[in-house]
Amino acid sequence: MKEPVSRLWNASLPGRNPSGSRDISAVEFVVLDTETTGLDPDRDRILSIGALRLAGGRIRVREALEIYIGQEHFDHRSAPIHGILRQGAHPRIPEKEALEKLQEYIGDAIIVGHHIHFDMEMIRRGFWRHSLPLLNNPVLDTSTLYRRTLLKTPLLQKKESYSLDELARKFDLSCRDRHTALGDAYITAMAFLKILTRLEAKKELTLKKLLRIGS
Repeated sequence: MKEPVSRLWNASLPGRNPSGSRDISAVEFVVLDTETTGLDPDRDRILSIGALRLAGGRIRVREALEIYIGQEHFDHRSAPIHGILRQGAHPRIPEKEALEKLQEYIGDAIIVGHHIHFDMEMIRRGFWRHSLPLLNNPVLDTSTLYRRTLLKTPLLQKKESYSLDELARKFDLSCRDRHTALGDAYITAMAFLKILTRLEAKKELTLKKLLRIGS
């Protein structure tokens, strides 16, 4: 049974979140990334999830979430990219249990990721398969946010999208754990903090403004 693709994550605040006018330093974010068997939400599945909590300009590394999901479907062609094998050293848990853990970890936080709408679509499909209540958290894309920090000038042609590798190079971030879910989440979190600094230097930045420009 196939459900049409739709984007259920948007820039509206969940009911329990305080006003969007509040200071960014008071906001809790969860930066996440997934590694998947491929890029087709209809056919592919999530292999692993990495997530980091971020608040007050600090990444709470000790509270990191890293989950590996047991697979019935597995595409060996994607293994050289993410390095995840059907059987590996990391304990695997069922998809439903993994998504429940992720839902509890996120809570009411603002979700952040690089090209995040693909990750969220994969997560949404998993929630739908297991009849779990869908997330309604606001979502921020670091590719979109980074593009908004660039000056408008005839000498610089903005790209429609920027890769995580491009952001890592721009901000001089280590890519040692690139293409692991938690490693990519950490790079994204570091890039997000750099982007916030740039945006705050331009003008007063509230949560409402951030959601408007980064969703």
